[in-house]
Amino acid sequence: MKKSFVLLFIAFLFGPGCRFNIDILGRPAIEEVTLLKSPAREKILVIDIEGMIMTSGGDSLFNREGDVLSRVYLRLQKAAEDRLVRGVILRLDTPGGDVTSSDILYHEILKFKKKTGLPVVALMMGVAASGGYYAASACDAIVAHPSTITGSIGVISVFPNVSGLLAKVGLEMKVIKSGDLKDAGSPFREMSPEERQVFQRMIDEFYRDFLDVVYENRKDHLSMDELRAIADGRVYTAEQALELRLIDEIGYFDQALARVQSLASLKAARVIAYTYYPGRQTNLYAAAPGSPARWPVKKLEDLLPELRAGFYYLWLPEIEVP
Repeated sequence: MKKSFVLLFIAFLFGPGCRFNIDILGRPAIEEVTLLKSPAREKILVIDIEGMIMTSGGDSLFNREGDVLSRVYLRLQKAAEDRLVRGVILRLDTPGGDVTSSDILYHEILKFKKKTGLPVVALMMGVAASGGYYAASACDAIVAHPSTITGSIGVISVFPNVSGLLAKVGLEMKVIKSGDLKDAGSPFREMSPEERQVFQRMIDEFYRDFLDVVYENRKDHLSMDELRAIADGRVYTAEQALELRLIDEIGYFDQALARVQSLASLKAARVIAYTYYPGRQTNLYAAAPGSPARWPVKKLEDLLPELRAGFYYLWLPEIEVP
């Protein structure tokens, strides 16, 4: 039984569906794969941004990709070194993520554009909300799938309160602190009005940053007053987002490809991706295994491992609690 399991395990690791190319240091190496063929030498790179935008979900035996931020950064770095890469399509399917990771991703996209002069087009899939829209704002154009949910411009922070549960089991927390606000946001008691004001001021500051980012990149399409009126945290369909001038076009991959080729002054290009799983990522819609994404979720416990204390550019709708 053990021998059969070991053989099956080895076949899984090194079979044609999941092979690893090893670099000179003995690490699995990322490879280029062709998603759409073309006689042209020039390339358009597709980078998928899936799941929560956070600096967590690192490498494991079955996931060589790491967290979303590091996955995108690695691919932008590799693209910047290839003179045949003439443009990038960021394909987004994400509810957002924490404030810092979303902002870093936004700035890495801007830095890549400045360094290379290459166009970057966002292609929104099922969900590209909050931090997903924040990242898309760094792109030269935004194309949304007809069924995309986007928007959710705003900030949220979640503070669970388990004091009632602890009281039921007879457990009481004793806290010794150096100042009144040292345990602000503690899950072991009710939040005080002073604490709520402190966190609200922080939320308001991050919200202003979000508005500034969107306005800087959409000011040719809408005024700050118009932006504030629609940036109340709600999500929009692709049709609504187009009407509100939050996106540039509704379409599919073909429309995103045509737009990035136009921006790059190309008549044709080969569409590529970078992957650790070349045997499985064989076409535009073949997702590579090992993604750290946990979206969508149906139960609260599915999402809790992703959430840490902090502030989020995140669409966080009501979730079924069993």
